[in-house]
Amino acid sequence: MVKKERLEDYVTTIPDFPKEGIMFRDITTVIEDPDGFKMAVDGLVDMFDREVFDVVVSTEARGFIFGAPVAHALRKGLVLARKKGKLPRETVSETYALEYGEATLEIHKDAIKPGMKVVIIDDLLATGGTVDAVVKMVEKLGGTVIRIGFVIELEGFKARKTVLRNYPTESLISYPGN
Repeated sequence: MVKKERLEDYVTTIPDFPKEGIMFRDITTVIEDPDGFKMAVDGLVDMFDREVFDVVVSTEARGFIFGAPVAHALRKGLVLARKKGKLPRETVSETYALEYGEATLEIHKDAIKPGMKVVIIDDLLATGGTVDAVVKMVEKLGGTVIRIGFVIELEGFKARKTVLRNYPTESLISYPGN
């Protein structure tokens, strides 16, 4: 594998997937390459290493890939936001809209204590529905979201300016359009 200069060089763009007119940004080529994966994780670690916080929350499934090594590197715990029915203890849940329907995420009720400072990490920001659900659960449990980070952001959806306008949000790579 050839070492590349920029993280975006590891992302594969697939035109017209899953339908015509969509430019699909495939993050699997980032994590398949050891240099690309290290670059992404290191970028997220750098994004949060000066923050004072208690725990990282990441979403199923690709968010776990990035949240776990960041939590490990920064010596923080990792809270999983999982699909409904996957967590064994008592949970708090939030349902959000998808393009064709809805989905529900859950967090263990005892994972976030009142007053905890939380960082949220996910792979991709598009409409913001998933991360909005996570923010709502953290706040229901008394936590404070201090920062949100993504590997990729699709700016055309304007989620940073609408859904996440009240939260400091960063991404390692931003693409115009959807």
